[in-house]
Amino acid sequence: MMKKFFLAAVAATLVASPALAAAPQQHDRHGQQRVVVKQVYKPAPVVKYKSWKKGQRFDSRYARNYHQIDYRRYHRLKAPPRGYRYVQSGNDALLVGVTSGIIAAVIANAIN
Repeated sequence: MMKKFFLAAVAATLVASPALAAAPQQHDRHGQQRVVVKQVYKPAPVVKYKSWKKGQRFDSRYARNYHQIDYRRYHRLKAPPRGYRYVQSGNDALLVGVTSGIIAAVIANAIN
């Protein structure tokens, strides 16, 4: 009799252990079960922004809000010379050589 009781207790433990080890479950408002999954935190890649200076090579990876801008939309910008274009980096406008990528001028706070 004791042997049957012991075997039944061991069998019940083996059957119940996977259910206890499963992911925690919650019920939604309709009584349906849903499994809660842990999310792994991945930090965002760190990008260091630069303050640009004349003569530096422009790299768009380090520019905030980078995109090419139209000089006619901003009263502080004049028409760029041939072979140059204006790009935005944060609130600054940079006059950059198209082929070389060298900064010819930095107009601080030109874009508000």
